[in-house]
Amino acid sequence: MSFLVLCKNKIAAIARSPRIELAVVGLLASFVLGQFAFASSSSTTDTLNETPKELESVGIDEHLGEQVDLDLMFTNEMGESVPLKSFFRDHRPVLLNLAYYNCPNLCNFQLNGMNDAFRSMEGTIGEEFQVVTVSIEPKETPELAASKKANYLARYGKPGADKGWHFLVGQSDQISQLAQQVGFKYHWDDNENQWAHAAAAYVLTPDGRISRYLYGVYFDPQALRLSLVEASDGKIGSIVDKLILFCFHFDPKASKYTLYATNIMRAGGVGIVAVLAAFLIPVWFRTRREEKRIQGEA
Repeated sequence: MSFLVLCKNKIAAIARSPRIELAVVGLLASFVLGQFAFASSSSTTDTLNETPKELESVGIDEHLGEQVDLDLMFTNEMGESVPLKSFFRDHRPVLLNLAYYNCPNLCNFQLNGMNDAFRSMEGTIGEEFQVVTVSIEPKETPELAASKKANYLARYGKPGADKGWHFLVGQSDQISQLAQQVGFKYHWDDNENQWAHAAAAYVLTPDGRISRYLYGVYFDPQALRLSLVEASDGKIGSIVDKLILFCFHFDPKASKYTLYATNIMRAGGVGIVAVLAAFLIPVWFRTRREEKRIQGEA
C-alpha cells in the first residue's frame, strides 16, 4: 500500500472520530451564528440610523427673516379675541413659543427653562420685550391659559409681568398657520395620547420677522437677552449689551453667542488709534506753540 493510500485511510479514520465530528459541528454552528449575528448587527445599525415614522413629521424648519402674519387671531387668557399684532408695539421684540398647557412633559420643562432665564435677566417682562405663549391644542380654554399664566407669574415673582407675558389659545387653522410660518412641525400621537413636537423659542422683531431660533428646554440668560437686543436693532438694552453684542456673534450650532474675532480686532484697532491720538495730539499742539514762539522771537 502506497504512502498516499495510508494517509487517506488515516484521515478518514480521524474524521470518523466522535470528537472530531463534534468539533466540526461546533465550527459549523459558530459560523452560522456568526453570520446571523453580523446580519442582525447590520440590521440593528440600519434601524438605529433610520428616523422613526412617528418623528418624521416632528421638528423645526428654520425660516429666518420671514414675516409672521400678525393678523392671525387668537384668544387670550381673559377670553378676549386678539390679533398677534397687539403684542408688537413700541419697538419691543417678542419671544414666541408654541406649546400646550396640558402637556405632560416637554412643554413644562421648556416653560420652566424660559422662566428661570427671565428671572436671571435684568429688567422685567413687559418693559423691554413681550412673551407670547400659544397653545397648539385647539381644545384648550382661556380658563386653562389663565391658570397656567398665574402659576408662572407667581414663580417669576416680578411685578408688572402680567402685562408682558401672554398665554393664548386658538382655533386649529390659526394655530396651523402660525406653526407653518415659524417652521414648527407637530402631530397628534394616538399611541401616547399627546402631541408630539420639538422644543424651541422664536425671537421676533418688533415688526414680526423671525430673528433667531433658540432650541431646547434650557435658555442661557445672556444669549436670550442678546438675541432680544439684536432683534430690536439696538433699540433696547444698555450700552454694555450693545458692546457685548458687537464683540459676539450667534453660533446656531451651540445656540449661544461666541467671540467674534473680526469685531474684536476692529475694536482693538479703534482703541489703539484713540490711544495714539490722545498721546500725539497734545504733542502736536505743544510743537506748534513752540514753533510760533520761536518765529515770534525771530
